Amino acid sequence: MDATISPGLYPLHRCKTLHLVRHAQGVHNVAGEIDHAAYSSEEYFDAHLTPLGWQQVDHLRNHVHETGLSKKVDLVIVSPLLRTMQTAVGVFGGEGYKDGIEVPPLMVANAGQSDRPEISSLNCPPFVAVELCREHLGVHPCDRRRSINEYRSLFPAIDFSLIENDDDVLWKADTREKNEEVAARGMKFLSWLWTRKEKEIAIVTHSGFLYHTLSAFGSDCHPSVKDEICKHFKNCELRSVVIIDRSMMGSDPATTNYPGKIPSGLDLPSDVADEKLPDEGKVN
Repeated sequence: MDATISPGLYPLHRCKTLHLVRHAQGVHNVAGEIDHAAYSSEEYFDAHLTPLGWQQVDHLRNHVHETGLSKKVDLVIVSPLLRTMQTAVGVFGGEGYKDGIEVPPLMVANAGQSDRPEISSLNCPPFVAVELCREHLGVHPCDRRRSINEYRSLFPAIDFSLIENDDDVLWKADTREKNEEVAARGMKFLSWLWTRKEKEIAIVTHSGFLYHTLSAFGSDCHPSVKDEICKHFKNCELRSVVIIDRSMMGSDPATTNYPGKIPSGLDLPSDVADEKLPDEGKVN
């Protein structure tokens, strides 16, 4: 790989900024590091965050507010599992209720054994649950979701309308999704993002989904950039990346471009005039 790879240049309206977040520490992470067999235990079905995981959420929340990121995000997309939704609303959710305004909370008090007060949906971007960004499907109960009706009672202000089935029909007890299948699902998810009008999107998802999806990228970059893109995420880690529409999947018009020549007037550039002169000087 040539270390002097030239920079790329792309129209801004054909780019989106993605803020990728792996969920905070879940109870399955702790148990699984001690004994890998724990990942196959029903005890960790739809694993919730640990108290340490909630501390990680608080630290990341402080970071996104201190950096101004909280004011830039247009949309939060979240995998419909307990640990990812707890992380998403804890990091990007609104502040407490003010002035007697009553709106559905993003999370009700103590949802998923959180021992946390309700989280407001005021003054924050919309939240949408999407199945395409779930973790590896199958075998591990920690990656099986609850019914959407149950989630709606715990996370009233999250939009679950894009999920077709109330029950989890994607998770199979005897078949674990292959790495290449996760990667293909990840590419389908990224293509779907181009159907969204939002330009700056936070995505709260899982380690395996992120690793296998991102591994498809970076081969045209310096090896150190490839390593930066493709390494595994830590719990509650955030990385910001830009994706580019090279194939005209998106159709959003440019919002910051300006057509010029208003009012209209003569504007022939000198270099274009120089190119025309030899042709105009020819004798037929």
